[in-house]
Amino acid sequence: MEFPRFTFNPKEGIDNPALIISDDPEPDPSPVPRLCQIKCKEGQSFGFRLRMERSCRGYVVRQVDPWSPAALSGLRDGDRVLEVNEEFVDNMEFPRVVQRIQACGLQLFLLVLKGEEYKEALAQGLDIQALTRAYRGETCSRPRLCHITRDPVLGLGISIIPIEGQKGQYMLSTVSEGPAKRAGVRSGDRLVWINGAMVSTLTHSAISKMVKKCSVHVTVLVIDRESEASYVRRKLPILPIMAGSHNLPHRPTTMHLVQGSDGYGFLLRQERLTSGGPIAHLLREVDVGSPAEEAGMQDGDLLLAVNGQPSESMEHEDIVRTVRKSGNRVSLTTMPIHGRDFYTQLGLSPLLFHEDSLPEGEGMRKTQSPCTENQDGLSKNEHGSLPCPRLCVLEREESGFGFNLGCVQHEPGTFIGQVVVKGSGHRAGLWEGDVVVEVNGQNVENEYFEDVVMLIKKSESSLKLLVVERSGYERLKHNGLPITPGVTLHSTQVLEKTNDAFL
Repeated sequence: MEFPRFTFNPKEGIDNPALIISDDPEPDPSPVPRLCQIKCKEGQSFGFRLRMERSCRGYVVRQVDPWSPAALSGLRDGDRVLEVNEEFVDNMEFPRVVQRIQACGLQLFLLVLKGEEYKEALAQGLDIQALTRAYRGETCSRPRLCHITRDPVLGLGISIIPIEGQKGQYMLSTVSEGPAKRAGVRSGDRLVWINGAMVSTLTHSAISKMVKKCSVHVTVLVIDRESEASYVRRKLPILPIMAGSHNLPHRPTTMHLVQGSDGYGFLLRQERLTSGGPIAHLLREVDVGSPAEEAGMQDGDLLLAVNGQPSESMEHEDIVRTVRKSGNRVSLTTMPIHGRDFYTQLGLSPLLFHEDSLPEGEGMRKTQSPCTENQDGLSKNEHGSLPCPRLCVLEREESGFGFNLGCVQHEPGTFIGQVVVKGSGHRAGLWEGDVVVEVNGQNVENEYFEDVVMLIKKSESSLKLLVVERSGYERLKHNGLPITPGVTLHSTQVLEKTNDAFL
């Protein structure tokens, strides 16, 4: 078959409907977040420091260790963290963000923006949370971890149906008003995980046997079809650490104790739960009418955190020291001891599903306003949080640690004077005017200038300063709240017997 010879005539141009020249569409100016999937090995840290800095809004990534899991994931110095494990945290109080990261185990998913893009988005008045929704897809929701209790008549109220032609894929059908539906499962949900096992590796027969063995309850991880498509598109695994929880038992609670004339009224004991098993910190001998009993403490409760700091890996002496440093108030996160077995079976940290962090009336609320007053007159900072002490780790350079120390003449107490730009103190997060609370773990609030200088000079290569901004220091003291570290996440040092929260 012969085709006619084509001859171009410049006067006539090209008459070909397949060749249409159109203007390029205008590029979307909105910044696009990026996802960093950080995986570390047992005993290894993620390799970055998270900060809340006075000069900017948002939670800032600093000092990403070279070749660390964080660096290999693409996390960079100056990035702003928007989500932790698919949960929006830009307007969440800082200690809670820390706890979310500490409790996630060996995998961490951070959705971040470059620092410059974050500032530009704020300058343009963009909704930061809307950017994260656009990245995931407007119809995408987090997975749901649902705890179903068997009904004597309806059973669990679900049917597990294999999806034809898709090995290891299962869909759920629920009974109207049944236990599964009440626990948050919806008809059409995809089953991802059951009692700690990923169903993609199980046959339908194996899953059926597993469900039959569950005489009282079963815990499942589910996701709707549209959200599953978003995870597949982004090449993300669907994991329990990303889930919202529904109807979970034994959820941790936080008790806020005010010391009485005879103390708090309980004993802390380090006990081995079973022969050859793990050691746990238990609360014992709760005195009748004591602050501990009034706060709801039960004999044998398992201690999970002190003032928001996880206590599982702490030594007994460290916990006692932390409580004593808290002054006349302390916050203890606990749960019944039998709840440990439930979360151990699921392979999850109970702190993943804990919400409370400060007493009602002193609690940190999600807010965008720069400064509000709560019922106790405690001024909040720009993140909606109470003033938070900061543990700053400085490395000595040729010119020293990069700051000057100041004091009020003839009075105890010191503060940070001038901070050298881009020096060790500046990189570690020191601010001019910060009150120095501790030097290398030693409290110096009542020490004079000369003695504090001598302590600093004894630091040969590194220096740890616990500091808090002046106004925050005065408010914390006035209200008897603890001044303890726990807002800095770092990976290069794992300090024994301290209150530091390092990742």
